[in-house]
Amino acid sequence: MEPTRAKKKMSTFDIVTYIVLGILALITFYPFYNVIIISFAKFDVISKSDLYWLPQSFDFSAYKVVLSDTKFWSSFLVTILVTIGGVIFSMVISVAGAYALSKKGMPGRNAVLTLILFTMFFNGGLIPFYLVVKEVGLINNILVMIIPAGINTMYLIIMKNYFSTIPDGLEESAKLDGANDMYILLKIIIPISMPFMATFGLFYAVERWNEWWHALIFISDADKAPLQIYLRNILITASSSLNSIAMTMAEQKNLTKVYTPSLQMASIVISCLPIMLVYPFLQKHFAKGVLVGSMKE
Repeated sequence: MEPTRAKKKMSTFDIVTYIVLGILALITFYPFYNVIIISFAKFDVISKSDLYWLPQSFDFSAYKVVLSDTKFWSSFLVTILVTIGGVIFSMVISVAGAYALSKKGMPGRNAVLTLILFTMFFNGGLIPFYLVVKEVGLINNILVMIIPAGINTMYLIIMKNYFSTIPDGLEESAKLDGANDMYILLKIIIPISMPFMATFGLFYAVERWNEWWHALIFISDADKAPLQIYLRNILITASSSLNSIAMTMAEQKNLTKVYTPSLQMASIVISCLPIMLVYPFLQKHFAKGVLVGSMKE
């Protein structure tokens, strides 16, 4: 019979550490909790304060108003298209570029890497950027939210470092069998790197889902605005104006009077929910995917 292990007593330092971390966790979690509570708040029972510890009511009117808005669905569709198209575009050019740069025999490799790293610290400024986008015809075009932000330099460098860790013998064996570089990348390198690819695919997806800066500058057509611009318009609209719109929509849908902050918070919850649902399925790949590419070459 195995002897039972003696329970280790917690030291004062451990207790203090747990208390401090618990308080920090509550501070981090509370804003999200408060947003959800306010999104379900009822107009006639809400107080003037926007900070709550317990739900004041449980009303879906704000969600019904947001989901009944045609502008919400058009912006939601734009964001879906930008996210899917952006992830595909970004992953294709990032993987191709990182794989090529991982080859030490590539002509001009160091010069290209230097130019890529240069973009991390310096840029031409907003006005030259706007003029370039205008000249290539991307003004008021959905592609302006995909192409200019196609590559994240940090992701590219991490991918390059990861590909550098793959044994050369694997590719040499494939080349002896007649495989070319494209075949090796598509049939060998990418399949064995799927957890790594999934991690950075999710990173790019989050960036495209939260896209608003390029849309704010270059998109003037409301039908081409993404979800984050729709959310921004709701959050910065004057309370009286927004509440008037909400009440009009509520009357058309036979809903109760809607509390303006509830409408704002419901919009935030709805816009965050889809991308948050993806995280649990790819979370296990995060640490491995990032750390394996962060090793020095």
